[in-house]
Amino acid sequence: MSVEVRPARVNTMAPEGKDHLLRVVRRERQTFYDLIDGTNDETWKTPTACTEWEIRDQVGHLVDVTEGYLERFALARAGKPFPDPRGVTGMAEMLDDAAKRFRSSPRTEVIARLKASSAKLFELFDGLTPEQWTGELVPHVYMGPLPAFFYPIWQLVDYSLHSWDIRAGLGETQPLSDDAANTLIPIMFIVLQNTVDAEQAKGFDTTWGVRVSGDQGGSWKLQLKDGKLTYEEASVAGCPVVFNFDPNDWALTVYQRFPGGTAIGDRELAYRIRRLFFKI
Repeated sequence: MSVEVRPARVNTMAPEGKDHLLRVVRRERQTFYDLIDGTNDETWKTPTACTEWEIRDQVGHLVDVTEGYLERFALARAGKPFPDPRGVTGMAEMLDDAAKRFRSSPRTEVIARLKASSAKLFELFDGLTPEQWTGELVPHVYMGPLPAFFYPIWQLVDYSLHSWDIRAGLGETQPLSDDAANTLIPIMFIVLQNTVDAEQAKGFDTTWGVRVSGDQGGSWKLQLKDGKLTYEEASVAGCPVVFNFDPNDWALTVYQRFPGGTAIGDRELAYRIRRLFFKI
């Protein structure tokens, strides 16, 4: 009798997952660097799969958030006050404005600026102690105070998804890397929790299931009640509709690059659930 042995799931929110997360983010960052280093002044303006953004805007966005993270860590460690978080409802529009303000800067200058600020940020990540990884709270511009580990997680989101965006714009669509897609599985539920559209959720209380395939996957039961989304890893038996994804389609669907996965069960409910979230 043979027994299937599944690899242990890596918890990047725990100190034990730090090395894995930073290793994966570094690989995704290098992929992004290779893509932008291969541009010239003409291809720099190539449209991407991220609505309204050209390659130069993807780089501008990474400069904006990277420098913003450095500033936030510095202010937090100096004990200085922060403005109230801006909230995620208008996040997409504000990020768009911030990314496009670099359009007037030369291509080589923006790329060099990203690499310089990123080197500083990753030096900061490397230096985080186990206690700081989970216990140091740094106020995010849009989401408010977050534990330090969230910042390399958001960097993984940015470098992996925006590399996908650039490749898609160049006609070279391919899945996210296995390591990136698998590592992102749990964070996608947090993204969903924070992007529920209040208007779409009015008077809409329901439950549904999500299955994600692969060694790092599983099944989760989600519940929407009074406009709030909760989730737990559990059996999805009895759910009126269950969405089945591979890790790549799960991440790209949550970030609304396309409506991936397959829905089994109540088709009308599935249709409504897919339109329950706003884009960031």
